[in-house]
Amino acid sequence: MSDSENNPEVEVEEEEVIEDPSCPKVMTKYRTAGDICTAALKFVSEKCVEGAKVVDVCDAGDNYMKEATGKIYNKGKIEKGIGFPTCLSIGNVVGHFSPLGTDETTLKAGDFVKIDLGVHVDGYIAVGAHTIKVDDGKPITGDAANAIAAAYTAVEIAVRLLKAGKKNTEVSAAIEKVAEEFKVKPVAGVLSHQLEKFVIDGEKVIMNKIEIEQKVEEVEFAANEVYAIDIVMTTGEGKPKESQERTTVYKRAVDETYALKLQASRNVFSTIQKVHPNFPFTIRNDFDPKKVRFGIVECYKHDLVHAYPILLEKEGEMVAHCKVTAIITSNGTVKITGLPMPAVEASESLKDKELVALMNTSLGKKKKKNKKKKKAAPAAN
Repeated sequence: MSDSENNPEVEVEEEEVIEDPSCPKVMTKYRTAGDICTAALKFVSEKCVEGAKVVDVCDAGDNYMKEATGKIYNKGKIEKGIGFPTCLSIGNVVGHFSPLGTDETTLKAGDFVKIDLGVHVDGYIAVGAHTIKVDDGKPITGDAANAIAAAYTAVEIAVRLLKAGKKNTEVSAAIEKVAEEFKVKPVAGVLSHQLEKFVIDGEKVIMNKIEIEQKVEEVEFAANEVYAIDIVMTTGEGKPKESQERTTVYKRAVDETYALKLQASRNVFSTIQKVHPNFPFTIRNDFDPKKVRFGIVECYKHDLVHAYPILLEKEGEMVAHCKVTAIITSNGTVKITGLPMPAVEASESLKDKELVALMNTSLGKKKKKNKKKKKAAPAAN
């Protein structure tokens, strides 16, 4: 018999469940989600050709993520799938454009497109965003090239500052410096969130642009934390406005309750709880098109869901978006998502000595070589 059976007063200690990347199994799930996310970004990029319907490309991206996650971890009950629905935002659209099935928007040669999506494995999420130009046979030059270069450079700088002991305000200041170097503006209101199991919008955040109107708490990063480094740059003023286009991306507000009045709303909310209890989703999928139109409105009005509205920069301006998922480990910071910056001919470059030096540093720590001590020669007789 065990001690606990012999003596009822002996307390049996429960094994601590580790849900951060210090656990090898958790790190593997993050990396697996990251690999699928990056592959999905590449897949969607290749679908962005002249004449392609945006809704078809979004559906293709979502289906890719579902199929890829459906092939893994099939022993036991492990949730996996879309962590953020595929969004394609064109030109001056800042983000969250994932249209309904009836939308006829198509891609044109020369369009600048921001691809934004995410994957989760057992609740461990990896997100990414990538900016491309629909092929028109011309190089990417001018202000657009500077905006793209600024976004991707700022991501690399931010990831290198993402270390235990560093603060979020240091990263925000560096992002603004990069924007100044490339003579573009960081978009206001964009936040890089800490990621946790089943949580895409953790409490620790990094501002894309420091503003008096939007204050966030100064926080210090710690080992084994995971972040979505989310950088958005623009050739405009960086003060986007909400579009009149209908919002299609939402997320369940897990702490809110309300007795919905409409049957359509109750049906919609029931589907959200069953199919999308934790992560953002698009109302294009999994819902009755007739019921969701009215049902989601009541859910939103009573704070049962958070909305991801479509945001717009001024007409004629261009917006660039780069997002990676990064993990602070004991051996340095690791990027688990992201595609290389597209080929651009930027007229501006990084000149700040501190930023240049930071860009030239390696993300991981160099492993120290164990120097074998030479044995002392035997003393002479």
